[in-house]
Amino acid sequence: MVRSEAQGRLPGIAPVSVIDIGSNSVRVVIYEGMSRAPTILFNEKVLCGLGKGLGSSGRMDEEAVQRALAALRRFRALSTQARADEVYVLATAAAREASNGPDFVRQAEEILGQPIQVLSGEDEARYSALGVISGFHDVDGIAGDLGGGSLELIDIRGKEFGRGITLPLGGLRLSESSGNSLPKARTFARKQVNTARFLEKGEGRTFYAVGGTWRNIAKLHMEITKYPLHMLQGYELPTAELQRFLEDVIAAKDSKDPAWQAVSKSRRALLPFGAVALQEVLTVMKPAKVVFSAQGVREGYLYSLLPDEQRDSDPLVVAADQLAILRARSPKHARELAEWTGRMVPFFGIDETEEESRYRRAACLLADISWRAHPDYRGAQALNVIAHSSFVGITHPGRAYLGLANYYRFEGLNDDGATDALVAIVTPRLLELAKLLGGLLRVVYLFSASMPGIVNHLAFRAASQPDLDLEFVVPHAYRDFAGERLDGRLQQLAKLTGRRLAFTFE
Repeated sequence: MVRSEAQGRLPGIAPVSVIDIGSNSVRVVIYEGMSRAPTILFNEKVLCGLGKGLGSSGRMDEEAVQRALAALRRFRALSTQARADEVYVLATAAAREASNGPDFVRQAEEILGQPIQVLSGEDEARYSALGVISGFHDVDGIAGDLGGGSLELIDIRGKEFGRGITLPLGGLRLSESSGNSLPKARTFARKQVNTARFLEKGEGRTFYAVGGTWRNIAKLHMEITKYPLHMLQGYELPTAELQRFLEDVIAAKDSKDPAWQAVSKSRRALLPFGAVALQEVLTVMKPAKVVFSAQGVREGYLYSLLPDEQRDSDPLVVAADQLAILRARSPKHARELAEWTGRMVPFFGIDETEEESRYRRAACLLADISWRAHPDYRGAQALNVIAHSSFVGITHPGRAYLGLANYYRFEGLNDDGATDALVAIVTPRLLELAKLLGGLLRVVYLFSASMPGIVNHLAFRAASQPDLDLEFVVPHAYRDFAGERLDGRLQQLAKLTGRRLAFTFE
């Protein structure tokens, strides 16, 4: 009997759809299911411009309304086709502020067969905060979510956040209210931002930038600087560097550069106004750095629906474990490695931070996901899949560490052309740890044949012999595992760490 269910999907969860009716775009995102680390099955947007002309007329443009309703018909059909168990519909500034908003909402609900939650500005700020919390580890700073009609700002520490505010500084609204005059836009933005007095509490902390226009500014920076990892989630810039770049965006400097083509034509026109709004926020707040978030209101809303136990789990470790379930020979073995390596790294003089421990666990869970590739390409596939997966709760140097550790596990402990891009991103400390973990995995995988049940019987210990530093102790029952290849792997680790190592079978 041929099974029709996809084997590459997680068992026990059903798809869920979120439709987001914004002032500039209308979007549907269909997720694999409710999870601490939800994976996107399908994602589509239409730039309808519902907020176009709203500031002057008080109404949503009728042509934009019809385009949005047509998009919603398609999004409903797509959600049904994807077998989404639940469909959640959120609407923001344009729908709540326009005089014809209630009529639009009524028509949209008839099309969707679902109630629409028209979010207040405070609701938007709250869900944006939850989106940032869901996507970053140990949040400390102020999040700003720039939409087409409004800007929401909210202070976050850990998983706690204050009461957010909303300002009429969305990219579409700012361009229209200023008559497309950047000097007027700056004057208006400065006046509005100066009312957000709590921004001053963000000095020296992090500003989390949410929203399509700001993400496209980050995308443009990546293209112009030829940044090697095109991953917007967690992209980080020092405030001073970003401020200088925002000046270039506002002046449209190098706008003929092909890098600008990475931003869609419809978004390009709003970039200078988004840059003005961001500059004014950063000038008042004075954060140490800006981090860009791909997680926003949609992800925050789904996060709010999770049980407390799931909300408290680590999204990076959850996502890595899910990939192990889908692609490793034995998820149980991967979990054993995560525990075993935690006990072994102290023998090599490593005192891990909490962040380093999380990364190591995730790297171990991912250590066997490329086993189906040809042996000559397992390292390259692991590097590519891991470095470019949609993980959250991790920095870009951390992402580089995950990919490099698993490349070294397959290809050896030296760098080559395949590793250059990620070595340029990773910190020296994480590079050292990636090679150590790769070296440990190269040894222990030869014992385990990638199957559970043996790893926890192996251990390093301080050597009793004067010509050794550490012994790798193997129970006598596993004596038959001894061999030249195994010795060679251990001596690779010895060379890397500068420690004299040998096997002891007892």
